[in-house]
Amino acid sequence: MRLTNYSDYALRSLIYLAVRPEPSLLANISDIADSYGISKSHLTKIIHQLGQLGYIESVRGKNGGIRLARAPKDINLGVLIKQIEPDFNLVECFAVPATRHDSEQDSHSTDLSVTFIEEKKNKSLGCVISPVCQLKSVFSEALTAFINVLERYTLADILNNEDELNNLLFR
Repeated sequence: MRLTNYSDYALRSLIYLAVRPEPSLLANISDIADSYGISKSHLTKIIHQLGQLGYIESVRGKNGGIRLARAPKDINLGVLIKQIEPDFNLVECFAVPATRHDSEQDSHSTDLSVTFIEEKKNKSLGCVISPVCQLKSVFSEALTAFINVLERYTLADILNNEDELNNLLFR
């Protein structure tokens, strides 16, 4: 299983905001980007989505910035990842149904149901055994286990080394 850089940067941003010496004060995207050596423009999109999802509070204006909108103990890692990962297509036969419309499912749904498109319904699939492949169920089980483990943890659970994180991020 591999998460996108988008998810990685989202998690890093939340960690940064959670371990700030004064978490109630506003931070800015440039500080986060500089601390991790990542693109400010890419991070801006991520911060915007985290704000839309209610994880980050944004304050506009000259003295504006961002801070956590929830306590770290209220940020479930599995729920977050399901909300921000674009898909969980481990192999080409994992996909959303071809007939699904975006309006039918909220873009921030936390449902992880995996649907398989059969070869005869989608000619773009290259695997000839897709209609009868039993490996799909193994991958589905592994993906479910991966998400279940993430759902057991919150942001607070991964901050037990706050002093060390703080030393690395705020030198």
